[in-house]
Amino acid sequence: MSENFQNPLVSIIVLNYNAGDLLADCVKSLYDTNYNNYEIIVVDNASKDGSQKKCKERFDQIKLIENKENLGYCEGNNVGIKQATGEFIVILNPDTLIEPNWITELVSAYKKHGEGLYQPKIISLYEENILQSTGNMIHIFGFGFARDKGVPDSSQRKDVEQIGYASGTCLFTSQSVLKKVGVFDPFLFLYHDDLDLGWRAAQLGIKSYYVPLSLIYHVESYSLKWSSKKFFWLERNRRYCLFTHYSADTYKKIRTYLWLVEIMVWIFYISKGFVGAKIKAEKDIRKNKKYILQKQQELENKKIIPDKELIKSFPDEIFVPKNVSGGLGSRIFNSLLRSASKKVKSKILY
Repeated sequence: MSENFQNPLVSIIVLNYNAGDLLADCVKSLYDTNYNNYEIIVVDNASKDGSQKKCKERFDQIKLIENKENLGYCEGNNVGIKQATGEFIVILNPDTLIEPNWITELVSAYKKHGEGLYQPKIISLYEENILQSTGNMIHIFGFGFARDKGVPDSSQRKDVEQIGYASGTCLFTSQSVLKKVGVFDPFLFLYHDDLDLGWRAAQLGIKSYYVPLSLIYHVESYSLKWSSKKFFWLERNRRYCLFTHYSADTYKKIRTYLWLVEIMVWIFYISKGFVGAKIKAEKDIRKNKKYILQKQQELENKKIIPDKELIKSFPDEIFVPKNVSGGLGSRIFNSLLRSASKKVKSKILY
């Protein structure tokens, strides 16, 4: 750590893609930060709405990087990371607003808990006092989910605590951590990129944390919302993470139960009218089978913490927001998922 750790430079990377006025609103709020040593880097993924140019005209102090094409969330943010000069990095969505003490609390948590991936409390921008995430979690079958999404905020989680992975909506870490873990995986393009990063970090013994006193507000999914395209990326990348993060031995032990889970996933996609997205996801995974195998071997060679140890902390249920699935459907799905998860864990852990 630097000698100036009390006030290290923080590079805030805001990736933009046709965010409209949301981008300028986000940058404006950043200048209300009470932390006084930061730089703002706006990376634009070939937006057609001119939002990046309007933002630069309004806030000339920002560093604007304009990509010639849409590189996706992963490589777009990687471009910003390469240009960052701070000891610390923040990855921040453009559809967010911040509370002034957000960076101070994140730096303070890092100073206390050490190398890791950190996220703030994330509250809905347009729904008063409704949580979007108090930390994200990884399920044994590759599902990633935000704790307490859609639940009223009553400061129910008051302490900094370990979580499965830090949300890509606002992710805070250090350059030293990224050198060890690596940056975002360009293959993922967008969605589950934060899950992948957090899982890779955990395999190296680097934990993720939730910092409740750091607070931001988030619109969520201003680009794709709940679309067929979004479901494609979510499912394709969930499958990718399963194939690349588990050892061959672990995957063999969970394979039978994965087939049962896949039936449930197919039913879910059919019920939502997105069966085409599921078919497309499966085809893309098979098309990239050789690359996926190479990636799995690469991660396996770097792994310090075995699957068995990580799986102990994976929850048996997932939290499904009401706008994704109704109450009865969620209860049935989670009941079956919980049963399958416990049976898999009994095979792996005991």
